[in-house]
Order: sequence, then structure tokens, then C-alpha cells
Amino acid sequence: MTTSSSPSLQASEKRFDVVGIGNAIVDVLVQADDNLLDNQGLTKGTMALVDEQQAERLYAAAGPGLETSGGSAANTLAGIAQLGGSACFIGRVRNDQLGAIFRHDIQAVGAHYATPAAGEGPSTARCLILVTPDAQRTMCTYLGASVNLEPADLDLDQVAQARILYLEGYLWDSDAAKRAFIAAAEVMKAAGGQVALSLSDAFCVERHRDSFLELVNGYVDVLFANEMEITALYRVNSFEEAEAKVAGLDLVAALTRSELGSIVRRGPERHSIAPFRLGPLVDTTGAGDLYAAGFLHAYSRGQDLEACGRLGSLCAGAVVTQLGPRPQGSLIELVRRHLG
Repeated sequence: MTTSSSPSLQASEKRFDVVGIGNAIVDVLVQADDNLLDNQGLTKGTMALVDEQQAERLYAAAGPGLETSGGSAANTLAGIAQLGGSACFIGRVRNDQLGAIFRHDIQAVGAHYATPAAGEGPSTARCLILVTPDAQRTMCTYLGASVNLEPADLDLDQVAQARILYLEGYLWDSDAAKRAFIAAAEVMKAAGGQVALSLSDAFCVERHRDSFLELVNGYVDVLFANEMEITALYRVNSFEEAEAKVAGLDLVAALTRSELGSIVRRGPERHSIAPFRLGPLVDTTGAGDLYAAGFLHAYSRGQDLEACGRLGSLCAGAVVTQLGPRPQGSLIELVRRHLG
């Protein structure tokens, strides 16, 4: 059987399967009506970045909601923990109420989280998700303390004690976070592990294409991207052209295509992974995060690339049948039912 991991990745005794660095965000999910959107000047179905004053005003106006820890990489690490893997998350919160919620929730699913809370500066990041009766989601995100992550926040011993380092592309907007990424990647390489990167967002790729390419070419062993992100990275017009680009690189590329499933490549090795359709489509939030969770869980255990893609596809297929980016049922039971 072809394996996807290097001998050092499989053989070394490490404390964590995956350590991830990303935005530490609390998702606040609120049932709302159109009047609230109109009163707050929000356009239904969009995502907007807001400042702290706007975030506080919206939070007060929205009323009671479901608050859970979120953020792209944090969702992936939570999924790995729910699959039975050993996961560690690194991200900055403030020592406030939402920071305590984030810490509690991610630890409750079994992920290790020990980044000290900031005692000053911006408050904990939050994403207010307003769900109207027509199932439309309108999101207002305040990035707060999360984007102030810097090298001093890293516990590099934790990084060295992982098989895989997972980096969230959203944080690439911050110069301090970039330095933290590079510091962590160098420690991971020195410790014999591998570096995985999610490109996260096509607009983020457009803003930082050259430095993303430097990161990919210099450090990355596993690249996650959707169709828009990978075509933006290589500035090409089609998925097929972008796939040809990654086929020439010395890395694993897991390229997701929504209802078309995903393509997993390592040089000439190519696997077309079908999507799992487990029920009506409810909410695509978190699909890419959970795909990465399933893929990395299998990858860290030395499974072949097709198996990695299938587990990623299964986890993504489960999360899109529910509201919210974290699986509400048992992922271990899901794997038992569908993959044996």
C-alpha cells in the first residue's frame, strides 16, 4: 500500500498528531429577522469585517445566541480530536468572557490549548452569525486579539512534539503572525515533521500571492485549497491548469471542488475522491475545515492518500448536513458506519 507520510512522520514518537496555528474566534449563532439586519445596515448573506465598537453594538442588539469556539484551524483541530487524534491548537484570545468560552469549548472536545490569554489589547475575536428564517447566514467578524498572534505566543516545544504543523492562511494578513508561522515551520522541519497549509480564502491569496508561493515552495508538505484558491495562487483560468502546477511540486495537494468532491495529488499520483452525500445540504460553513481534519487525521497515521481523501470527504459530508462548523454527532461512529 502506498503511504502518504514520510518514514520519520510515521516512526517518531510524538505527543501530538497535529498542532495548528490560527485565528481564535468565538462564533455567536443567533436566530434573527430581517428587521434586525435592516436596523443594523447589514446586507443579507454577506460577510463583513467590523471593528470592536461595531462588534459590541451588534452583540448587544442580537440578543441570546449559541456561543462556541470557532476559527478555521481551530475547527480542524477540534475535528481531529473528535476522530480520536491528539491535537493541539495555538491562537490568541484576551482574558475576557469570550476568551474563556473559546478555551473551554476547544478543550472540551479533547484538543490541547494552552496559549496564555492576553492581558491587554483588543478583546477576543468573534463572528456574529445571524440566521434568518429563510436559512440565510449574515456574518459580521471582529478579528480582535486573534490577529495579534506573534512569535512570543508560540510554545515551540509543543510544535516540535507534533508530527504535523497546520497553518491557517487567514492569519497571513498579519506580519507578526507571518513571523510566527515561519518560526514554527522551521522548528517543525528541524524536528523531522511536516508542514500543512490551508490557503483559506481566495481574496487572501490575491493579497499575498508572492509570499504564499514562497511559503509553499519553501516549507509546505501538504497543501489544502479549494478551486478558487488554487487558481488564484497560480493566476490561471482553470482548475486543470492549477492542478498541473501542483503536480510538478514535491508536496501533497488536497484540492476540494464542492459537489464535485476533491482531487488529491502527489506528483504523478492522482486520486479523484467522490463526495459523501449524507443528507440535505443545510450549511456549508466548516466543510473545508472538516475535510482537512479527516485528511490530516488519516495522514498522521500513515494511511495512503486515497484513504486520507475519503476520510476528509466523509467529515465534510457530515458537517454540511447541520447548522454550524463543528460536527454534532460522533465522528468515530460515522467512520465506523461508512468506512468500516
